[in-house]
Amino acid sequence: MTTNTPRPEVLRYTAFSSVPEGGNPAGVVLDASGLDDSDMLAIAADLGYSESAFLTAPPEGLGGQEGQAYSIRYFSPKAEVPFCGHATVATAIALAERTGPGELVFATRAGTVPVVVVEEGGALRATLTSVEPQIEEIADADLAEALAALGWPAVDLDPAFPPRIAFAGARHLVLAAATRARLADLAYDFARLEALMHRLDLTTVQLVWRESATTFHARDPFPVGGVVEDPATGAAAAAFGAYAREFGLVGEDAVLTLHQGEDLGRPGELTVTLRAGDPRVRVSGAGTRINQSAGHAGSEGTIR
Repeated sequence: MTTNTPRPEVLRYTAFSSVPEGGNPAGVVLDASGLDDSDMLAIAADLGYSESAFLTAPPEGLGGQEGQAYSIRYFSPKAEVPFCGHATVATAIALAERTGPGELVFATRAGTVPVVVVEEGGALRATLTSVEPQIEEIADADLAEALAALGWPAVDLDPAFPPRIAFAGARHLVLAAATRARLADLAYDFARLEALMHRLDLTTVQLVWRESATTFHARDPFPVGGVVEDPATGAAAAAFGAYAREFGLVGEDAVLTLHQGEDLGRPGELTVTLRAGDPRVRVSGAGTRINQSAGHAGSEGTIR
């Protein structure tokens, strides 16, 4: 972006909440054709949200209807990430407000991600379908380092949930707390966890606690993005859905509810849908525009 090029409009939307004060805020640039990588990173850093999304023309052969298919890239305040669920939902809601509900197709670095936006009770709701997920083991030494960085004794883990790295567009270390109190007490070593996550190519650490058969609470430290905690994490929710199915913790056909952001004062709700015979995971949520005069994300957007 040269000095003579006007700065594009940066929209602000929250995802996984129907109110601006909830969910996870994202920046959305609907036309990033005049921006290079450094411009996008600078906009994301200036905005201070965990991620911002940038749209350009779709690659040849992507499919989708004209005007409903795009290339999308995601930047945290520190770096580009391959896939971001909440920024995808936020972008889909922003587009639907302008062109109406319907089907969208996004080309991401992780692969093709279709999104369907519907109107329910006068509000818009978006459902993304992940790329095919993968689950892999974590070495004992790396797990020990993660727990040390978090300050979590191993006895505080739920033994029904084996620690694993799960992928559904981005890589997340899944760790389950044995109690809600353990999940609520999050004060970690930012630099130590960041170093481990860079080495393992992790986007967040997906911390969960099981309330019931299909209801979970989640928190996602995101130091590699320069953010202490992500308030509502669609990519991690997709990865967790695949993980839960892999270990028989939920059925082949299941609808899960993930509550996230409560401990940050930004409550959000993510719906994760699993379908028998389809390895992909669907993540749904509401979204709404944030007043453009609003400030940065707050404590969850603290940059280190």
